[in-house]
Amino acid sequence: MGIGASDELLGTFVPIAVYWLYSGLYLALDGVERLDVYRLHPREEEAAKNVVSRGTVVRGVLVQQAFQVAVSLTLFAVIGDESGIEQKQPSALVILLQFAIAMFVMDTWQYFMHRYMHINKFLYKHIHSKHHTLVVPYSFGALYNHPLEGLILDTIGGALSFLVSGMTPRTSIFFFSFATIKTVDDHCGLWLPGNILHALFNNNSAYHDIHHQLYGNKYNFSQPFFVMWDKILGTYMPYSIEHRKGGGFESRPVKLNIAEQTKTD
Repeated sequence: MGIGASDELLGTFVPIAVYWLYSGLYLALDGVERLDVYRLHPREEEAAKNVVSRGTVVRGVLVQQAFQVAVSLTLFAVIGDESGIEQKQPSALVILLQFAIAMFVMDTWQYFMHRYMHINKFLYKHIHSKHHTLVVPYSFGALYNHPLEGLILDTIGGALSFLVSGMTPRTSIFFFSFATIKTVDDHCGLWLPGNILHALFNNNSAYHDIHHQLYGNKYNFSQPFFVMWDKILGTYMPYSIEHRKGGGFESRPVKLNIAEQTKTD
């Protein structure tokens, strides 16, 4: 079976372009020093705590995206229609329902796979720990993973979301672009005022930053949209956004705040 020359290819490559364009926007903002007041970590912490270079991260993400392209093109080839007739788009209401189903499927898959990679010591040490070398997350490090993790969590999770929801290749262009923007935003390391994604989702850059810290390693597994599985299964770590001494913000676990207050009383 062949692959169409339009929606299928766009559904494969547009989210990748969106990844680098949206990451590039945050990279440009990162160069504006007056925006340091919105950082979740001081600049110097990136060099001190992250054990991989930005160049290594770029290469790692490109490898994962190559796997992503291969799986996506294979999937479209298998399910494609050789007739050449363009698949009709459903109504707006149906598309919204498909979005909701795909978001639920993706969140469910990623939560349980992500959590298992923390529970299983072998998988964490040899696979998932690669992502956690970025203790201080930044935008284009969002997909910096071991290739096997990228295949299991992101690529297979995306394929399941597409298949279960029943969306068309054209709808997938918008869904996966949106999921990409959300994932990059969750790793941006900034708490910017007016960020609409922060208003719409409790799962955000501050929430995910908790997970990247040593004290949050066993919490806040949910990604990229909602926090429901963390709350249902007891892995939700409540936090507050605090002004950091020296400028900027930090996401602090509520328990840690209470402990420090107790010490000072």
